[in-house]
Amino acid sequence: MGGKHRVAIVGLGMAHKPHLQSLRDLADRVDIAACYAPSAERREAFKRAHPDLPVTGDLDAVLGEPGIDAVILLTPPTTHFDLVERCAAAGKHVLLEKPVEVSVERARQAVAAMERAGKRFGVVLQHRFRAASRQLRDLVRSGELGALVSGSASIRWWRPPEYFAQPGRGIKARDGGGVLLTQAIHTLDLFQSLTGPISRVSAMTTTSPLRAIDTEDIAAAAVAFANGAIGTIDATTVSYPGFPERIELACEHATAVLAAESLDVFFKDGRHLKQEGSAAGGGGADPMAFSHEAHKALITDFLDAIDGNREPEVSGHEAVKVQVLIEAILRSSAEGRAVEV
Repeated sequence: MGGKHRVAIVGLGMAHKPHLQSLRDLADRVDIAACYAPSAERREAFKRAHPDLPVTGDLDAVLGEPGIDAVILLTPPTTHFDLVERCAAAGKHVLLEKPVEVSVERARQAVAAMERAGKRFGVVLQHRFRAASRQLRDLVRSGELGALVSGSASIRWWRPPEYFAQPGRGIKARDGGGVLLTQAIHTLDLFQSLTGPISRVSAMTTTSPLRAIDTEDIAAAAVAFANGAIGTIDATTVSYPGFPERIELACEHATAVLAAESLDVFFKDGRHLKQEGSAAGGGGADPMAFSHEAHKALITDFLDAIDGNREPEVSGHEAVKVQVLIEAILRSSAEGRAVEV
């Protein structure tokens, strides 16, 4: 393991909270060297809440500081490529809040920029690091469940009017996408990491009459997996009051049901494996109503990747895969036909 890492947080909006909690927990490995936001109002609010941390409005100075070796980017999706490119040019490792970018093309450009710089590039898709998710991953990899026969992912969440009252929220020019890219992406990434590649989708998406946005807030798809299994994807933010996201894997030897952070596995030989966890996954009115433990595990993996000169578990390349799936769903809906992923 290397020495302590000096990191900068770039972007001080809502997403910073679990990251900051995690970094404080990891104080034996991390020093927070700078906290940047372009908004003076946001910097002042952050400074009042965290008077012990260095706050700045000078991003050039942050990136030019040779002692800072990693940047945690928590800015809106449309800014990601430009900021990743600047971090790469400055020789910084980057941990980026999802999605990589607003399109697969721009996401791949960001990955390429980090590869050229020879720096570690991780993406915050933290659902893979929940304890129940890890247990299910291990069962899948061990072969104990047998081959997948049918799989489904259901993300029936709620976002209140106050959420969409924030400037640009749900608007493509700011967020880059709707329920698929902004909310369901976490579960879809976890889902595909468990099932293996999805090869074909037939989808419908729409915008409900509940809010004045230009992105989809309801999406449904039939999917075919590379191994021949079939299944469904169901994602929305109109389902009041919001329910735990659910992944179900019906396999040769058992059916596994992952509901937020709880896991049930029903084996055909009569065994029942159960792991209790929180049902509060951020699916209700408060999108930040979840434990920061998965973030901390992901950040720990990112630091281990830097120290071990390896790829993070959720690398840029890994994170692009779910965006390929999301673009296929949107394309299928727009073209009114099944499309290959």
